Amino acid sequence: MDLNRNNQDLMREATKLWELRDGIKGEISSNRMTLNLIEWMSLVEGMATEVMNLDNEYNDRKNHPWKLYRRLRGASLSRDMAGKCEQVHGLWEKGKHLKAKFRLPMPVVGIPPAKIKYNSPMHKYVEDAVSFLEDQDIRRIGIWGIVGTGKTTIMEHLNHHENVKNMFDIVILVAIRKEWSEIGFQQQILDRLGLNVGSDDINKNAQVIFEELEKKKCLILLDDVFCTIDLEKIIGVHNMQTCKVVLATRDLAICKDMDVDDEIQVKKLSDVEALDMFKEKAGEYIKNYPRAVQVAQLVVKECGGLPLLIEKLAKTFKGMGGNIQRWTDGQRKLQDLMNEEGMGAVHQVLQFCYDSLDSNPKKDCFLYCALHSEKCEILARCLLECWRMEGFTDNDGHEILGHLINVSLLETSGNKKKVKMNKVLREMAMKISHERENSKILAMPCEGLKEPPNPKRWTQANRISLLDNELQNLPENLDCGNLFTMLLQRNKNLIVIAKLFFASMFCLRVLDLHGTGIKSLPLSLCTLIDLRGLYLNSCTHLVGLPTDIVALKKLEVLDIRGTKLKFVSLEEFSIDIDSSHQQGYRIANIIRKELATLEKLTSLKFWFPTVHCLYLFLMTNKAWKDFFDRTRPAWEDFSFRFQFAVGCQNLTCYQILGSFDDPSYNSLKFINGKGVNDLIRKVLAKTHAFGLINHVGASSLSEFDMENIEGLFVCSIEGCHEIETIIDVTGKTESALEILQHLHIRNASKLESIWKGPVLAGSLTRLRTLVLLKCRVLTKIFFDGMIQQLCKLEHLRVEECDEIEEIIMKSENSELESNQLRRLKTLTLLNLPKLTSIWAHDSLEWASLERIEISICPMLKKLPFNINNAPKLRCISCQQEWWEALEWSNDGIKQRLNPLCAFTSSSG
Repeated sequence: MDLNRNNQDLMREATKLWELRDGIKGEISSNRMTLNLIEWMSLVEGMATEVMNLDNEYNDRKNHPWKLYRRLRGASLSRDMAGKCEQVHGLWEKGKHLKAKFRLPMPVVGIPPAKIKYNSPMHKYVEDAVSFLEDQDIRRIGIWGIVGTGKTTIMEHLNHHENVKNMFDIVILVAIRKEWSEIGFQQQILDRLGLNVGSDDINKNAQVIFEELEKKKCLILLDDVFCTIDLEKIIGVHNMQTCKVVLATRDLAICKDMDVDDEIQVKKLSDVEALDMFKEKAGEYIKNYPRAVQVAQLVVKECGGLPLLIEKLAKTFKGMGGNIQRWTDGQRKLQDLMNEEGMGAVHQVLQFCYDSLDSNPKKDCFLYCALHSEKCEILARCLLECWRMEGFTDNDGHEILGHLINVSLLETSGNKKKVKMNKVLREMAMKISHERENSKILAMPCEGLKEPPNPKRWTQANRISLLDNELQNLPENLDCGNLFTMLLQRNKNLIVIAKLFFASMFCLRVLDLHGTGIKSLPLSLCTLIDLRGLYLNSCTHLVGLPTDIVALKKLEVLDIRGTKLKFVSLEEFSIDIDSSHQQGYRIANIIRKELATLEKLTSLKFWFPTVHCLYLFLMTNKAWKDFFDRTRPAWEDFSFRFQFAVGCQNLTCYQILGSFDDPSYNSLKFINGKGVNDLIRKVLAKTHAFGLINHVGASSLSEFDMENIEGLFVCSIEGCHEIETIIDVTGKTESALEILQHLHIRNASKLESIWKGPVLAGSLTRLRTLVLLKCRVLTKIFFDGMIQQLCKLEHLRVEECDEIEEIIMKSENSELESNQLRRLKTLTLLNLPKLTSIWAHDSLEWASLERIEISICPMLKKLPFNINNAPKLRCISCQQEWWEALEWSNDGIKQRLNPLCAFTSSSG
C-alpha cells in the first residue's frame, strides 16, 4: 500500500537526517558552528516536529481504521508523507554538503622551515627543546638570547617537528606583535582555532579558548615575547593539564616572570661554527675559490656570531657568483657600514644584503612584500601579478622571485606557491621604504584596526596595506594622487565605501577588496583610469558594479569569484548566467563576441553554452587561439588562466570542481556532451582540473588521448553512465597520470575498473585523494600493481559501491610492503553492504592515519590495526552497535582504540 510504503520511506530518510544531525553535533563544538550550520540545525529541529506529527497521524489511523475521517484522510496523508520525504532528503543533502565544507583546524600550519644541518648548534637547541617537551613534569619552557641568534628558527622547527606532531593534537604558533594587547592575543588564538566568536570580553574569550583546548593535547609556541603575559588569565592554561607552552624572548627576566620550568639559552656561534655555517650556505664558491674562504672569514667577523646575519650574507655573496673581486669589494663595503651594535648592526647587515640586489626592479619587488605582515603567507601567483601590474616586472617576475628566495630575503614553502618575509627583514624594508622616493608605504596589516589611520598618513603614501583588520569605514575627501597600490582585503566588517573615496586616486594600479562585506562600489571607482587589477573575489554580498566601469580601459584582471554579480560592464558582459533559461544562450553569445575584443585578457572564467560557442571565441581572439595552439604541456604553461564550463548545465554541475578551485589552475567542465571533440581535446591539453559531467559516447577517459590528460592535477567524473574504465593503457609502455593529485568518480553506473592495463612505475605517484561514490558494479579498487604506486595517497573515500568486498584485495597484494600507505590520513567507508575487509592482516603501518569514518558496513567485522600500527589515529566515527560487534585478536587493541570513538546514532 502506498501509505505504508511512504511512511517507511519517510521514517528511513528522517532517521538518516537525525543521524547526520547527531554526528555533526558530536564532531563540531557549538563555538565552531558556522551560521549556515546553525541555520540548518534549526531547520532540522523544525522538520523533526513535522515528521513526528505525520508519523503520529499515520499510527493513529493504523490503530483506529474504523474512524471515517481517518479513512478519508488516507490519500492526502500519503501525499503529504511523500512530499515531506523529499524535503527531508533535500535537508539531508544540504547537511552533507555543509559537513563536507567544514574543516577542523589543521594540527600544524605555516610554511615548513628550511632543513637544519644535523648536529649543528641550531639542531641541538631544537632537540633539547623536544626533549623537554617529552618530559611529563615540564609544562613551560623558555628560550632566550639576543636578537639574531635563531630563536624564531627554533620555534618554526618545533612547529613542524615530527616528534612534536606525534605528541600534540594541535600546535599553535603565535608571534607577539609590538601592538600587543590581551584581546589581540586572544584573537590570534581564536583565529588559529577557526573560532569566529571573539569579543571584547577577556574572560569570555578565555572561557571559549579553554573549552576548545581542555580535551586536546596542545602546544602553544609564543615567539618574540617582549613583556610578561598572564596566560592563566588570558587562556586558562593553568586548568589545562595537557597543554604545554614554549616562549622565545630576548629577556631572561621574562622567562622568570612567566614561571618557566626550564630554560634554553641560545648563544652566539663560535668563530669556527660561524665560518662552517657560512660555508654551508655559500656552497660551491667556497670550495672552488680558496680566496673566497679568506673573504668569508672577514665577513663572518662582522656578523658577531649571529646566524640570522650569517645566512643572509652567505646567500648574498653566493649571489655574486665566482667573481672574487665582487666578494672583496662587498666585504669592504660591509666593513665600512658596520659602526653600530645590537639591532642597529643587524639592520646595517640586512641593508647591505638589500643594496647588493643588482637591479631596481628586484629592490622594488622586495620592498613591495613589506605590505604584508611577517605572519602572512603570500600567494606567489598573486604577488607576481601585483608586481607586473605595478610595472616592476614584465615577464621576469618568476626569475626575480627565485632570486629573492635564493638570497634569503624571502622565505618559501617547499613548492614555492607561498612566500613570506622575516620580521626583522620587514622592519628594515619599512625603514628603507620610508626613506626612498616613490616607495613610501603605510602598512598596518593584521593589527585589529577598527578605525582607519589619520587621513594625513594616507596622503604621504605610495602604497597602503590595511588588510586583515576590522575596519568598518574609510575616510572621504582624501588626497592620494600618488597612490599605486591599496590592499584592503578581508576587512569583513567593511560594508560601505564613501562616495568620493576613490576620487583622488587616479594613479592607482592595484586595488584589492576581496573578502570584504561591501554590497556595492561608489561611482568614484570609475575615475581610476590607470587601474590594472581589481580584486573583488569572495565579496559575497556584492550585487552590482558602477555602470561606467567601462572607463577602466587599462583593467587587465577583474576577479569576481564568489560574488553575487549578475552583469559586469567591461563592454557589458556577464559571468554568472542562468544557463537553465533559453535567454542565457543569447546572452552568452553576446558576451562571447565582446570577450573576443579584449586583447589584453589573460584570465577568464566563463560558461560557453556549446562547443561551437567556444570555437567561435577562440577563432576570433588571436591571443587565446595561439595559447591553445602552443605545444607546451599544461604543467609548464601558465601564461593564460581559464575556468571554462562548456555545455548545458545546472548549478550543481557548475560548482562540481569548486572544492578544488585553485586560482592558478586552468579548469574545464564539459557538461552533457557527446563523443570526443577535437576542440575539447585541444583545451584539455592546457587544463589542470577537468570535470566530465553527464557525458555519453565515451567508455574511457583515455579516449580523449592520454597526451592531453597528462597535465591534470584534478579529475572529476560524474553521471557518466557509459564510462566502463577511467584509464585504459592497454599496450602502452609509458607511465600515465604522473602528476594527478585528486580523482573523484561519482555516479558511474557501468564503471568496472579504474585502470585497465599495466600500472607502470611512475603512474599515479602523486595521487592524494581518491573518491568513489555510487559505482554500483565496481568490484575492486586497487588493480594489479596500482596500490604500489600510491605512495602519496592521503584521503580515500568509498561510498555506495555495492559490490566492493575488500578495500585492498589479498589475492592481488600478497607481497605488499608494510609502509605502502604511509601518507594516508583519512579513510571513509559508507554504505558498503558487501564489504568484509579493509586489509586482511594488521601488517600495514598506518603511519599518518588520523581519522576513520565507517557507517552501514554490516559485514565488516575486523579492523586492520594492532596496538602500535596507527600512532596518529585521533578519531573513529562509527555506530556503537557495529563497534561493539567487532572481533579483536586481543582486548588490548580495543582498549587502545576505544577512547578514539565518536559514536553516531544507529540507523533505524
